Amino acid sequence: MTESTKYLLPEDRIPKRWYNIQADLPKPLPAVLHPGTLQPVGPDDLAPLFPMELIMQEVSTEREVEIPEPVREVYRLWRPAPLFRAHRLEKALGTPAKIFYKYEGVSPAGSHKPNTAVAQAFYNKAAGVKRLSTETGAGQWGSSLAFAGNLFGLEVQVFQVRVSYDQKPYRRALMETYGARCLPSPSTETAYGRSVLERAPNHPGSLGIAISEAVEVAVQREDTKYALGSVLNHVLLHQTIIGLESMEQMEMAGAWPDVVVGCTGGGSNFAGIAFPFIGDALRGGRRARIVAVEPAACPSLTRGKYAYDFGDTAHMTPLTKMHTLGSTFTPPGFHAGGLRYHGMAPLVSHLKELGLIEATAYHQTECFAAGVTFARAEGIVPAPEANHAVKGAIEEALRCKREGRSETILFNLCGHGHFDMQAYIDYAAGKLTDQQYDPKELAMALSGLPSVPA
Repeated sequence: MTESTKYLLPEDRIPKRWYNIQADLPKPLPAVLHPGTLQPVGPDDLAPLFPMELIMQEVSTEREVEIPEPVREVYRLWRPAPLFRAHRLEKALGTPAKIFYKYEGVSPAGSHKPNTAVAQAFYNKAAGVKRLSTETGAGQWGSSLAFAGNLFGLEVQVFQVRVSYDQKPYRRALMETYGARCLPSPSTETAYGRSVLERAPNHPGSLGIAISEAVEVAVQREDTKYALGSVLNHVLLHQTIIGLESMEQMEMAGAWPDVVVGCTGGGSNFAGIAFPFIGDALRGGRRARIVAVEPAACPSLTRGKYAYDFGDTAHMTPLTKMHTLGSTFTPPGFHAGGLRYHGMAPLVSHLKELGLIEATAYHQTECFAAGVTFARAEGIVPAPEANHAVKGAIEEALRCKREGRSETILFNLCGHGHFDMQAYIDYAAGKLTDQQYDPKELAMALSGLPSVPA
């Protein structure tokens, strides 16, 4: 067989519960700390930012969390998402490996992000919130929250990292089409944004800065809460619907992954595909190698320090223990804007420290080369972020070819690249170059990590 095979679950097989990996961790996740007292934060400390239901999910250790029916009703617009066997890619690579990919680009916003955006909008609406503020890099999260906010009657204000705001006008247009207001970050609308622009008028922005602006807006208005598209426990929880569906679809295919691959920026789509498989193994099930692929220009898992740090640049957030490049680190302006974050999700970082996952990093030109190979074989043009997962899966398949091993590889194709074609144009023209971070800036950012007693 040379054609790709699609595995579809019926609509009534949309999972009814998200999976919480905290229930199965061999060692508990380190506590989140108040930056002033260095004591563990409580629900009241987070109440200015999030509705209580999301706060309780953030700290929950229950293995399963019920998905509200209104959320599942929206999920039915695109879920269950398809799983494909990539026969054509296997043939192009000449590998004995079997390659499967879960395709999240079928959502209205074109990525995995609505899995949590819809849930967050639902819980905020139920709590009487009128307005959400958020940040976005490439625009996948911003457009997803704009989509979800419109469905539940919420105003949405998005601070988009300036370099991505300029690079990706169609993502901005999509946010505005859904009804959101999109601003380049750093902006003149917040005190912190103005302070950054005073020091550096042409600052390219970063997710850390955009988070600071969105948090500042949220804490100033009682009718406004903050929504985050990655990193936090409840966000990763919502994304596990990806892996839960994938497990059932792999059973349909009569296969089980030896390797699970996902790209990592903040960690949400990686967690979505990987956590259910890791949890199954922790409970005595079949084990797989779990590989996180990140950009070499922003390598938090492979070059960062595992330490307590702020999630934002203005130091308005609590301290979480994670792999970090330092909250003041500004990544270079490579095209995978959704991966330009200084830190990694605490849960993903914790699993790395426990030795339950691996991490590797690649430069953007080799990732785009992998994306082109995939597009020519399978017909789907991946988003720049997703190209990192494609690259990781191809490398695993080529390893199997060298070793003569017929392993099964599963990766998460977390979004399409329809709004990223300028990056592909630049790549084809030889204008896309590998971005390098400044080692001196990284050293300076790491030297400024908060001092937290052991």
